[in-house]
Amino acid sequence: MRNLRILAALGLITAAGAANAGVTSTWTLASDYDFRGITQTAQDPAVQASLDYAHDSGWYVGAWASNVDFGDSVDVNYELDVYTGFTKTLENGLGYDVGLVYYTYPDESDFNYFEAYGSLSYGMFKGKLWYSPDFGGDATSGNTPAYYVEGNVTVPLPNNFSVLGHVGYSAGDYWDDADSEYFDYSVGVGYTAGNFNLALKWIDGSDLEIANNAPKDVFSSDSRVVFSIATTFPWK
Repeated sequence: MRNLRILAALGLITAAGAANAGVTSTWTLASDYDFRGITQTAQDPAVQASLDYAHDSGWYVGAWASNVDFGDSVDVNYELDVYTGFTKTLENGLGYDVGLVYYTYPDESDFNYFEAYGSLSYGMFKGKLWYSPDFGGDATSGNTPAYYVEGNVTVPLPNNFSVLGHVGYSAGDYWDDADSEYFDYSVGVGYTAGNFNLALKWIDGSDLEIANNAPKDVFSSDSRVVFSIATTFPWK
């Protein structure tokens, strides 16, 4: 019920602000909330929504919310992230994006943490680096830095189809402590139908030892197929 109230409130804010220039809201329904190859909803469906403002200068700010499932032993039901950054595409087609995101879990603030990011993109390719000085927040044993590097490709195809590829690597003290530095990857297909973007992905990667002590499917990195459908308001 709390998740529904939060999403409803975000919907009201969206309705009030969507008429303002630069304000958008993206809503997504996914069969699983995948975060760097690890399920955040115990492989159950997720409802996600964002509210964003982008200025002509390239500066942007926003908030994003999703339901989560970290198991019965952890009283965390949803995630609310806030972020800001600056993005620009140069005349030669090279794009860059730098920013900061704060992951929050209002049910249990010990999980809150910051992460900085920077990316470069050109055409269908994009590379991105993420770094947190205290990944996982106070729920972990002390300050545990971690970083994540990823590469993504979107190959456009005729008739509104595209091929999607992703590979990522997680490392740093957080993963050293867990003895679980790992790779994740996904391949899939995207399709645009009017105002809706659909995606079907196969997700897989290294086996995570930290998932061994968790209940079945919680924080699982098992291979799986994830389907999502998303739309951004206001519709054009």
